[in-house]
Amino acid sequence: MLVKLLDRLVRNATRLKRTLLAAMAVLVIADLLIPSGYDRFAWESWGGFGALFGALACLILIGLAKALGLGLVYRREGYYDDELTPYRALDDVSDERS
Repeated sequence: MLVKLLDRLVRNATRLKRTLLAAMAVLVIADLLIPSGYDRFAWESWGGFGALFGALACLILIGLAKALGLGLVYRREGYYDDELTPYRALDDVSDERS
């Protein structure tokens, strides 16, 4: 059942994107036109601030995760070859004995 739903979403991806973008645009326009009345800070009363803040926060988190991944997780191509050199020598010796 879940596979069918996901397959249907993939097949209708363009329509889904357009629908979601239209819904987001309607929400931003509604935020511009309808005052909320419970803002604690001045910038919260600006129309579309929540959408802009959320989008920028998402982009910053993606950039931070990418930077951490590049700095801490990724290794150069031959990184593990240096550590495996002694074991390869042992494998070569055992192959010669057989």
